Amino acid sequence: MKYFNFYIILLILFSSCHEKKEKKSELDFCNNIHRNDSITLSSELNSVSQLMEKKTGVYVLEDGSGSMVARAWLTEYSEKTIDIQYFIFSTDNVGLIACDYLIRAADRGVKVRIIVDDIMVDADVEDIIMFNSHENISVKIYNPGVNLGKNLFQKIEKFATDFKSANQRMHNKTFIVDGKVVITGGRNIADEYFDYDHEYNFRDRDILMLGKESKNVTKSFNEFWNSPLSKTVESVIKTESDIVYPDNRFDNLHAYACNPENFWPQVRQRIEDLPIAFKSILNSGELVWLEDIKFISDKPGKNNEEKGLGGGGITTTALINLLKGAKTSIDIQTPYLITTELSQNLFKEAVDRGVKIRILTNSLASTDNVEAFSSYQTDREKLLKTGVRIFEFRPDAAERKRIMTGELQLELDHKPIFGLHAKSMVIDNKTTVIGTFNLDPRSANLNTECVVILNSDKVSSSVLKGMEEEFKPENSWETTLDYNPDSEVNNYKRLKTWTRKIIPKEIL
Repeated sequence: MKYFNFYIILLILFSSCHEKKEKKSELDFCNNIHRNDSITLSSELNSVSQLMEKKTGVYVLEDGSGSMVARAWLTEYSEKTIDIQYFIFSTDNVGLIACDYLIRAADRGVKVRIIVDDIMVDADVEDIIMFNSHENISVKIYNPGVNLGKNLFQKIEKFATDFKSANQRMHNKTFIVDGKVVITGGRNIADEYFDYDHEYNFRDRDILMLGKESKNVTKSFNEFWNSPLSKTVESVIKTESDIVYPDNRFDNLHAYACNPENFWPQVRQRIEDLPIAFKSILNSGELVWLEDIKFISDKPGKNNEEKGLGGGGITTTALINLLKGAKTSIDIQTPYLITTELSQNLFKEAVDRGVKIRILTNSLASTDNVEAFSSYQTDREKLLKTGVRIFEFRPDAAERKRIMTGELQLELDHKPIFGLHAKSMVIDNKTTVIGTFNLDPRSANLNTECVVILNSDKVSSSVLKGMEEEFKPENSWETTLDYNPDSEVNNYKRLKTWTRKIIPKEIL
């Protein structure tokens, strides 16, 4: 699992290895492609500004590369604000590009706010303070006390004495630009979420929204930003207040992010085509304008006042109501499938009234989380007996050849494993859910989550088309009472999974 690792940034920022000036000039291709000054977000939205007042434009971001470029374009042409929530913000190549774009936006005067969950921060305190030192960048830490600035004994003490609080994490993923355009969904910021990792990539899904419903996303972000659980870096990290950083402290990061040797040629081409990226979305014919759409988010501190680890949440209730109201079909993609008596009964009741249910989740061969798979494995037979059809994603899914960047396929002598990370649902072929919610007790009761629920035949048909492809035998195995694909992995991983069965289901 990747982390918001400022340590790598620090190495880049203060590296003692300096390129010769003439070589640096040759390698800095950003000067030629960034900031077409005739373009602004407002000017690009001008043609749909009236629609945005009463409706919400929706565009599903299926492939990782396109989702990355959409974020890059919005950052590059933002005018006032960028508000970001991510569970994981890594500093691999994709993450470093993202950091460079954010810093340059801040250099233009754009106010950047970032909320990161404490449990996913793996950095020296000096590194975080430095990033936060930009006058237009503010970083907050959600629910601190389990990681940042704590030694091993302090972390153990926190989990031992305040187990529930330590496990309440912020899993929301929102990217909001100028309060007008939003990207939310399953992707964190790291190579593997955008199909560029050399060993393991995720099949994921985001949704881009512009217009009316963006206001509710901004409202939710502000609730998290202003929550007592979100602490300023200065309050979490006690350090000397007289640290002075040089004005050029981000120059080496910029040089790294603009060195074409650090990116596949296909990635460079997509960056070079950046100015036309947003117009391509507007003119694609796939941007759908809706009135019946809702962004739903849990509140900060979800279930703080509830006893035990249960209690549900706003997103949990919304999804339960959708399942109860299904009439003909429920199609689900979830990377982790950990069912409780409640969810098993919901599925059984739906099947009994004639609803056909299909669920695609990770196989043991494709999963990145053996702890979660172990719990699913324990209840798999019970779930199948409810009448639900279960499909398990193949690590060698044929789908990866379509999604993965061409350069990656040409240059590597192997094909990276693909795992499922999309969290989506289509009900009765008309209602679509895209968000951060996994079908597990952690999403239901502990983590804050967010989902977009919309009614559109066109959007549902498009998402379902992708699901249908991934239900096919070349992309997944159908698990039955007589067959499962666990034998596709080596004995070590199977043993590792078996040993995890002692972990309580409630925290998975």
